[in-house]
Amino acid sequence: MSYLKFDKRLMINLEQSLRKELLRTNRSGAYHCTTIVDCNTRKQHGLLVIPIPEFDNENYVLLSSLDETVIQHGAPFNLGLHKYQGGCFSPNGHKYIREFNCDDTIQTTYRVGGVIMTKEKVFEEHQNRILIKYTLVDAHSPTTLQFRPFLAFRSANDLCVENEVIDKSYEEVPNGISCCLYKGYPRLYMQCSKQPKFVYDPHWYKGIEYVKDQEREEPYKEDLFVPGYFELPIKKGESIIFSAGVEEAKPRSLTRLYNEEIENRTPRNSFFNCLKNSAEQFYFRQGKDLYILAGYPWFGVRARDQFLALPGCSLAIGDVEAFEATMKTAEKALRRFMKDGKRDAMIRELEVPDVPLWAIWAMQHYAREVGVAACYEKYGKFITDLVNYIIAGGHPNLAVHPNGLLYANGRDRIISWMNSTLNGNPVNPRSGYLVEINGLWYNALKFAINLMTENNNATIDVAQWRALAEKMDESFPATFLNDYGYLYDYVDGNMTDWSVRPNMLIAISLEYSPLERRQRKAILDIVTKELLTSQGIRSLSPKSWGYRPWYTGSPEERALSQHQGPARPWLMGAYADAYLRIFGMGGVAFIERMLIGYEDDLSDKCIGSLSEMFDGNPPYTARGAISFAANVGEVLRVLHSLKKYNI
Repeated sequence: MSYLKFDKRLMINLEQSLRKELLRTNRSGAYHCTTIVDCNTRKQHGLLVIPIPEFDNENYVLLSSLDETVIQHGAPFNLGLHKYQGGCFSPNGHKYIREFNCDDTIQTTYRVGGVIMTKEKVFEEHQNRILIKYTLVDAHSPTTLQFRPFLAFRSANDLCVENEVIDKSYEEVPNGISCCLYKGYPRLYMQCSKQPKFVYDPHWYKGIEYVKDQEREEPYKEDLFVPGYFELPIKKGESIIFSAGVEEAKPRSLTRLYNEEIENRTPRNSFFNCLKNSAEQFYFRQGKDLYILAGYPWFGVRARDQFLALPGCSLAIGDVEAFEATMKTAEKALRRFMKDGKRDAMIRELEVPDVPLWAIWAMQHYAREVGVAACYEKYGKFITDLVNYIIAGGHPNLAVHPNGLLYANGRDRIISWMNSTLNGNPVNPRSGYLVEINGLWYNALKFAINLMTENNNATIDVAQWRALAEKMDESFPATFLNDYGYLYDYVDGNMTDWSVRPNMLIAISLEYSPLERRQRKAILDIVTKELLTSQGIRSLSPKSWGYRPWYTGSPEERALSQHQGPARPWLMGAYADAYLRIFGMGGVAFIERMLIGYEDDLSDKCIGSLSEMFDGNPPYTARGAISFAANVGEVLRVLHSLKKYNI
């Protein structure tokens, strides 16, 4: 039985099928993203989208789409699909789809009269090349295939319009052509495993519309250039592979390359396997450096998101090497910043105050997985340097006050994961003592103390750390715990924020807490009553002032709503940790039930992955980026934690 399979009835219903998107990557930053009916609905969609380091490492759409045409008895049947003005879809190729399945590869089955044909797509790992395999399953008469490439050659966040600057020329290469529309871009090589005929017939297809961008009140109309079409016969039982990449391929090797890629795939035939595949799609390797992308289709590498996602996207799927490689890359960047304040070219937002604390949190999970001794051996010095860097006042926006608490100025800058801005200013200007930052700080101190003492390294640093932690045993509850049994979100002098937010959940979820069990349970009860949903934890309680559950409308409206109610799946990691620390084995069944909602999402928005956020009110519609690393990582980490209880 297929886990991710859709039949004809859903596929031909564009109201349903256009909502479902798919994503494939190659671990080098390139990706393919579109809907399950191959109709692009976002400017970031494309058949081949790659980063171009020579420009700015942002993503660029080279090949937007590829329209296939089946010809029998001289009659063409176009399998493509695009949206134009007035709600007009053309050429309506979705009506020929009989089945869509992406358990192993992306496979679409078409039926045109007596012709049955399958189309499968895979990325070549670590190469900017997509391979598409066409197999003629059945046909009762001679059949010809045509491929018509729609070229963009533009930033994934921009749109293309008809122009005279474009270079319409092409060069012949083995079994195909290469072209480059604009100076500075890499050449695009389009080749087939079988010799095709290329017919040069240049045209602009104007006014293609992207409905998701239109919904987001962003520019949504584009013109795409088609240089001509490939044409070749195909026999019953024959397979033809189309390759699109930035390096010339050897046509005879395409079948072998395709088969090798298939062998390396983990079938998406279960909840865990879908998330495992999704986690690996965030891996981004440049040379010897490994990163984790924050999400698709528009995020790069962001420091906090990388550390949040890292334990789940590596340790929880048994890939300790990926954790170590990613942390090695991040350590180099953090040490450069600690030394001279130099920001990393690849890892963004490295300067945000909570980043070193999330790094220690990630290494703490490494210690749980491989052992305290192994963690000390590999990261003991790094953890020591991070803690002492903060204590010494090395961070430009972190200060240890006499009460042991960390203070950060966030009045006019972003200092936490609640990072939405409007006109350059924080929508949620959290400043002073932030509850999750101080929860992470206390946890970091206690973890560092334990790491050193268990490895017989009780230095003078440990005594200083212990003194700070003992101060926080009193100052943390005195500062944050209010008379209603929950924690202030932040405290800045006489300013106390009473908003019920999930940041207090982060503080009570950690291995070490300055709060008693009774206090943590009371806080968890409030989170459960006011913030818990089937799709994650709300960013603000409906009872708090300013609650905006719908992440919709213009960019300005979305910025105002982003952290004022929409639910975040990654916070379920903190919720599960807090719940299991309080209830132990008795809480396992409840946490398992709470994961059911995420399994439903795997077949809804981005097939096999988890969206960035969900509306805070029913029906909890998926919003934002279609695939988000922290969400995938934290749900995987929860699944991994539950296994230990169920042994």
